[in-house]
Amino acid sequence: MNMSTALNNALGGLSAASRGAAVVSGNIANALTPGYSRRSLELATSPISGNGVRVVGIARHQDPVLIANRRETDSDFAAANTLSQFHSDYEKLVGTADDATSIATRLARFESSLITAASLPGSAQRLDQAARAGRDLSSVLKTASEGVRRMRSDADRMIGRQVDALNQTLTDIEKLNARIPAIRNSGGDIGALLDQRQILIDQVNELVPVNVVARDNDQVSLYADGGLILLEGNAARFTFTTTGDTMPHMTVANGLLSGLEVNGRPVRVSGDFMQIKGGALMAQFAVRDELAVEAQADLDAVARDLIERFETAGLDPSAAATDPGLFTDDGNRFDATRETGLASLISLHVVVDPDAGGDSWKLRAALGALTPGAPGDASQLHAFGVILSDARPIPSASFGTGSMRAAEITEALLSKAGTNAHAADQRSIFAANAQLEMQKIVAEQGVDSDAELQRLMQIEQTYAANARVVTVVDELMDTLLRL
Repeated sequence: MNMSTALNNALGGLSAASRGAAVVSGNIANALTPGYSRRSLELATSPISGNGVRVVGIARHQDPVLIANRRETDSDFAAANTLSQFHSDYEKLVGTADDATSIATRLARFESSLITAASLPGSAQRLDQAARAGRDLSSVLKTASEGVRRMRSDADRMIGRQVDALNQTLTDIEKLNARIPAIRNSGGDIGALLDQRQILIDQVNELVPVNVVARDNDQVSLYADGGLILLEGNAARFTFTTTGDTMPHMTVANGLLSGLEVNGRPVRVSGDFMQIKGGALMAQFAVRDELAVEAQADLDAVARDLIERFETAGLDPSAAATDPGLFTDDGNRFDATRETGLASLISLHVVVDPDAGGDSWKLRAALGALTPGAPGDASQLHAFGVILSDARPIPSASFGTGSMRAAEITEALLSKAGTNAHAADQRSIFAANAQLEMQKIVAEQGVDSDAELQRLMQIEQTYAANARVVTVVDELMDTLLRL
């Protein structure tokens, strides 16, 4: 080997070591940066001398299968967390068995107040207490119904925000798809752009689980798990109209709520042939169109049972066939054609509400009584108490079949809400643990700071060795020139 060859080899080694040090330093600096993938220097034999090295490029390391598995856990957790939050909030609305303000407790308190009033029917204080207990019972049902309506409205608004975010993110990925080949062809480093695109794909995946398909020129296509095309050259355009404040009777089927469309075509987000499976967006649709609707129906069933019990023929001798009972449908008799949203309309009959100008003695004398009657007559109070403990057919199949007492129906409501909340919480915990484990596995495959420091020390030694060769060649040249 002559001196010029040795000098060229050393200079190539210095250049490679310098680039290698920069790559390793970048790996260490970005070890905790989200979306960052480890880089390594690609080297090849120098074409000039056939012995030295030259830098071919910088390789970006990632495992597509591992990334896909991690994204699956991300979308699962996003969906499970959304559903768990709904069930938890709904359980708080209806209360738990040991909650002093739960629907079941309010019913028990009302039933107890009727028994207490019947033991001393001439006591205005006990009659007022019974009337207020009945009003509290109707109020807690109305509060729960309003809470469900708000959660449904929140889900509708959240869908609108998520659709906007989805459209923007898909557009950004489309732009990156176009920029990456241009920068690569001009000799630029596309590693940072690939990291940025991976972060954007992760953001889409939390909303809509995606399958990533690699295309030519470092581009990608995105498909939803249900087969929906999200990005194939051009980004799909999703449309959704936010309703804002929803009402119990509003549905997609009757046209009062917006469905999801992509490029002008409806998207199936429920049923057997869903085009979007999993993710936060699907979970919000499930809350708005399924879970909140079912919760409202359960509350309406409790309200219907309560209203119909006190509309039983012969229960109140003063009531005509068209008169409402002790509990009313917004002041009227129950109308079976408008059961949806009944829990938001139930109220204690105003004629017995002492705080609304009514007379609580009508609980003893009958709702349509014109005079207080005998203060010691507790027959009407006994009848009201007995009707609550009467086993009647259930107005909704969601609580089972057969006949149940009023207390058993409210207990079934709380039990169902609690069971659903517990199950959803367990699924959320499982999804969170799975996500954490996958993140650990991905991190283990990422930047290892200790290994990178070892590489940096090797690069330093390589740099020093090549620098020594340059120094020796320089000394030899000086010696030759002095001869």
